Amino acid sequence: MNFNDWQEQQDITQFLFHEARLLDEHRWDEWLRLFTPDGLYWVPLVHGQTDHLNHASLFCEDALLRSMRARRLEQARAYSQQPPTRTVHVLGNISLESRTEAGCVVRSTFHLLEWRKTEQRAFGGSVLHTLRREGDEWRMEMKRVELVNCDAPHEALQVFM
Repeated sequence: MNFNDWQEQQDITQFLFHEARLLDEHRWDEWLRLFTPDGLYWVPLVHGQTDHLNHASLFCEDALLRSMRARRLEQARAYSQQPPTRTVHVLGNISLESRTEAGCVVRSTFHLLEWRKTEQRAFGGSVLHTLRREGDEWRMEMKRVELVNCDAPHEALQVFM
């Protein structure tokens, strides 16, 4: 499926790049505002997982849970964030999956480098953004992060992907 026009493609691409930058710069409050009030941040535990309610997930966070994690990440006395985790998100292969009157679903791939204390870790996979147009801006109804190695053991995942 193609984007309607060049401007729509640019708007959505810039939205995704902006989201990645907010995460890398730890601008949690601005990132949280990118979601609709009922928005969901979901990282499935297994490939092809279709249900986030009746199956365990690495993350399945509504507005309250996202906010709690953001507050913990910015807490000055949080031992796990001494020094604060640093990340770099690289996005690519942005494509339109589907479109409705209210918005669209966009798939992209990502590579995330995370530096925490003395260790650098790499994560990769794809992301499905379910986006809703609100006025002149896009909002996330759902961000589904599909890690390539979602079913592997992971030590203390803390940052948003």
